[in-house]
Amino acid sequence: MINSPASHTSSHSGKPGLLRILVADDDPASRLFLADALRKLGMSVEACTDGTEAIACGRRESFDILLLDCRMPGAGAEQVLSALRNDTHAGSSQSIAVATSAELDAATRQRLLAHGFSDALLKPCELADLRRVIELAQPAIAELPLLDDRQALASTGDVQIMQALRGLLRDELTALQQELDNLGNAPESLAERLHRLRSSC
Repeated sequence: MINSPASHTSSHSGKPGLLRILVADDDPASRLFLADALRKLGMSVEACTDGTEAIACGRRESFDILLLDCRMPGAGAEQVLSALRNDTHAGSSQSIAVATSAELDAATRQRLLAHGFSDALLKPCELADLRRVIELAQPAIAELPLLDDRQALASTGDVQIMQALRGLLRDELTALQQELDNLGNAPESLAERLHRLRSSC
């Protein structure tokens, strides 16, 4: 059961796919994986190393999703969320919140959901878990078709080449998204840019 705030709208609703996510985790490896994986999925990510920093960041800025570790110096996930929910002036007071923990039994999950978290993830997380998190703020992603690995392998003949090409296309799409505002005022440049994108695809 998902318990997300009904009134939530993406702070980047004009740019589908680009959500702002705050990752707070005191474990360097977990923090690096979560931040990098979310960025590779097209998200804008800011990372914090402890609960105190997460509260300050959540008060200062508006994030679409808060991804909070349950045990951090200064404040755990529940304390961070309580501090932001109780501060009406906090930029992220109504953000969707997801807890992460290396130990997550059924009772803990229920407690977190009752506390106001939309979901709770068991670490180490997988990309499928992070896609589910993104879908909390952007349900339309769930409707996107999955990549066809069989056809891609038939076309490229090699797993490493397939992954490399997908990485290049992802980077190109990210760059294009950043260029669109300027290209909209230059039809010829936009046509040329889209031609290059078609070649990449």
